[in-house]
Amino acid sequence: MSLLNQIFNRGLIGAKCKTSLTLTISRIKLLQNKRDTQLKLMRKEIAQFLQSGQEPIARIRVEHIIREQNIWAAYEILEMFCEFVLARVPIIESERECPLELKEAIASIIFAAPRCSDLPDLLTVRNLFGTKYGKEFILAASELRPDTSVNRTIIEKLSVYTPPGEVKLKVLKEIAQEYNVLWDSSKTEAEFNKTPEDLLNGPKQISTVTKTPKSGNKESPKAAHHEPLASSQQSSVHPVQPLKTGATTVSLGPTPTNSKELSTEGRPVSSESIDVLEKARAAIAAADRASSAARAAAQLVKLNFNEKGISNST
Repeated sequence: MSLLNQIFNRGLIGAKCKTSLTLTISRIKLLQNKRDTQLKLMRKEIAQFLQSGQEPIARIRVEHIIREQNIWAAYEILEMFCEFVLARVPIIESERECPLELKEAIASIIFAAPRCSDLPDLLTVRNLFGTKYGKEFILAASELRPDTSVNRTIIEKLSVYTPPGEVKLKVLKEIAQEYNVLWDSSKTEAEFNKTPEDLLNGPKQISTVTKTPKSGNKESPKAAHHEPLASSQQSSVHPVQPLKTGATTVSLGPTPTNSKELSTEGRPVSSESIDVLEKARAAIAAADRASSAARAAAQLVKLNFNEKGISNST
């Protein structure tokens, strides 16, 4: 009984595949004629924009033209693949695995079916191939795994991406030449060659910082003498700045300017760094005092609690 069901399903899949492929081929031819008319109108509009000096609008509209031309080119290849598979449906029915000569055509149809909304019958063909060869075969073609043979041109033409500037400029020049428009393309070339700013990651260039030589490096006799400190470091005492820690205000004392505190491994430290260090020291000291006060308060509470317990017991 299972053998009869297998034979029946095999014939049913072949009949559905032939019908869906035939409808897809007819629809592609109709869509190509319609798209050809639309592209001519769109190219004429862009020529008018170029002639009237509205280049920004032309630069935007040309992307739509390039996208439509890519879809048209993909449909032409799909039409050829559909005709190729339609003529070999009996071979597909008779063999359990996908024939090698049909692997590129079938894989390309599977990949293109969900990306061609104008061709609903192509989805039916894709589902029939899934019933025939299994879910993994469909996933391999859809995800473009290395072991598939999807046509590279179909992948490129059906991919959604912004056309590069040189492609858009080429199409604009072709349209201007087609409609005899005297158009100076220098502004558009400069616009396409402009590097877009990365607003998320900031500037790409990093300013160079002069590094101070380490103490181990050899210095000239003149550099061996200590130069006077900058005006910001000449004062022996820095201004006293209050540091607030919780509810306590701690005043920072004067900052000494001896050589040990002003240098680390032979490199001078700026006054701002010294202020930060002093603030950190003051914060640590305040935290220690707060911790000691908390411990003393805990001991006092514990002592009072013990005394109350003794008095209650007596």
